[in-house]
Amino acid sequence: MLDLVPPLAALLPHSPTPYIALMLAGFAIGILGHLTRARWLVAAGVLLIFLGALLFPLLANVTTESEDRPPPIDESRGDAGE
Repeated sequence: MLDLVPPLAALLPHSPTPYIALMLAGFAIGILGHLTRARWLVAAGVLLIFLGALLFPLLANVTTESEDRPPPIDESRGDAGE
């Protein structure tokens, strides 16, 4: 099962728009759950907010290779590259 995580996480979008939409849908479902007093709708809304705000963006960020890494510090120069 752990072998499936990197390929599945690579499918996540890197644009913030889907995550914002997921959070807004979670808020709407949570509000609807409060209005109808359906605890399972409130829980589903909270879960969607959690997924859109934390888990999916974190997975998308962790699984990508960044080419914008700073160059390594040359310790032989003594000035830490400044």
